[in-house]
Amino acid sequence: MQMMKRYFIFLCYDGTDYHGWQIQPNGNTVQEELQRGLSTILREETTVTGAGRTDTGVHARVMVAHFDSCKSIDCHQLTYKLNRILPRDIAVSQVEEVSEEMHARFSATSRTYHYYIHTVKNPFQRKYSCELHYNLNFEKMNEAAEKLLEYEDFKAFSKSHTDVKTTLCRVTEARWIKTSEHDWHFRITANRFLRNMVRAITGTLIEVGREKMTVEDFCKVIEGKKRTDAGESMPGNALFLENVNYGQEEDKKCF
Repeated sequence: MQMMKRYFIFLCYDGTDYHGWQIQPNGNTVQEELQRGLSTILREETTVTGAGRTDTGVHARVMVAHFDSCKSIDCHQLTYKLNRILPRDIAVSQVEEVSEEMHARFSATSRTYHYYIHTVKNPFQRKYSCELHYNLNFEKMNEAAEKLLEYEDFKAFSKSHTDVKTTLCRVTEARWIKTSEHDWHFRITANRFLRNMVRAITGTLIEVGREKMTVEDFCKVIEGKKRTDAGESMPGNALFLENVNYGQEEDKKCF
């Protein structure tokens, strides 16, 4: 009897036409497409476990998933066949065999997200960046973002009625980065994220940037642990899962 082996899949996707990563009863998802492709190629029912759950419309430059199989798999050939069978908005960069102790979700040491904004109308950015015309004080926004590293409980930025057992997260990086005269992105890294957390934090930092909220008010929102005190959740189309880290020296980028 052949031993069960575990494989990691590194992929990226444009989430525009998907109801997020996780399989839903009504709506196509990335996980569903990946499982369908694997099951077709391997000729056995295959279930994948992802490193996290991206919401409807959210994109991933790097998503990691694992599956188990007792078959002997040529990883290079499987990568090639998956890219032939998967939709054009999902691409697999690599499949590799890992130890059975490795888990796509629980073995990850950190995840990094970027939220993109632009401040002038640009038809080529409308799908992947949020257009804002406010006068934003990015210095204050970065001052508030740094405060995230001082806290552990982010219940104020979590969607209500979720099934998580804890709202504790460890944020290790949070800053706004200017890439051109009209383009910025918010980069945040943590060991884990709550549902809707990045978009809620971004929306609240925008309030700080508009000077409708002070840095001290931002801290009070975190300490108050009430979602109603935080800013609005930003649109999902401008959010990217940029990387999932497993303590390796090199990131597994799709492009």
